[in-house]
Amino acid sequence: MNSLQIRFFEVFSSVAMTHCHHYNARPEQGPAWTVSFHNATHRRLADGRGVFHAGAKRPMVAKVLLAQSGLSVVLALLFWGTDGHVSGYSALLGGLTCVIPNAYLALRLAVPRRDPGAGALMSAAYIGELGKLALTVLMFGIVFALVRPLAAGALFTGFIGAQLATFSGFLMRDNAPESCKAKEEESKANGD
Repeated sequence: MNSLQIRFFEVFSSVAMTHCHHYNARPEQGPAWTVSFHNATHRRLADGRGVFHAGAKRPMVAKVLLAQSGLSVVLALLFWGTDGHVSGYSALLGGLTCVIPNAYLALRLAVPRRDPGAGALMSAAYIGELGKLALTVLMFGIVFALVRPLAAGALFTGFIGAQLATFSGFLMRDNAPESCKAKEEESKANGD
């Protein structure tokens, strides 16, 4: 084999034969991958730990929920200082009307399931999203029915501000994952 053929084989084997893509349709037969360094999400699903448990690090979902809560409190303090206490607690209630349903959805996705497959994850996501919508409607109904006086503008500003804080997740990055090939080379160097 010439050097071009050898290089082609190295590239082809690193891309096509690495098995970085498997979904395990039969979880009772064990993980679908053969090497331990493959996709961490698949490993967590196969272990039954859920999607968002990442060990000692704080999961991205917790960071986003914390950002939403913090922004809600800051908006409430701003409204309280500029427009009075009614606007302040209205903005805080609007933020909580966003944060609590989002926390429910995150909890729904993070809870370990007996079936670690993608179908179970999708059904948990659908149920969680429907529950999030129902909780949001319920919380708005409770706030409008029970809280008097209420500043509607501050309430919706708090809600929309907390919703927009979800995009802060795009700005927060943990260590970028290495490519499969780099991990494979590291594994070979360690003798695994």
